[in-house]
Amino acid sequence: MKRLFDFIVSFCILLVFSPVLLIITVLVYLKLGSPVFFTQVRPGFKGKLFTIYKFRTMKDAVDNKGNTLPDSERLTTFGKILRSTSLDELPALWN
Repeated sequence: MKRLFDFIVSFCILLVFSPVLLIITVLVYLKLGSPVFFTQVRPGFKGKLFTIYKFRTMKDAVDNKGNTLPDSERLTTFGKILRSTSLDELPALWN
């Protein structure tokens, strides 16, 4: 019963926030390019793995040796705004 309730509530919230999700998707694509979403496999309840979805907030910048630059250099101003308002977390409703 709880699973059904969670699904219905999440679906309704996704519908309400779909215009915001669409706008942020377009802005992330224009400012950071593709892919728009950051995905990561994480352990969940009882260690079961699941994929978390977030809007991407960092550039894929590397140094001249091909090493990824530190987070502080890859995080964009737009990404900082998304993180400070927690808008980067909205796609997690899909989980």
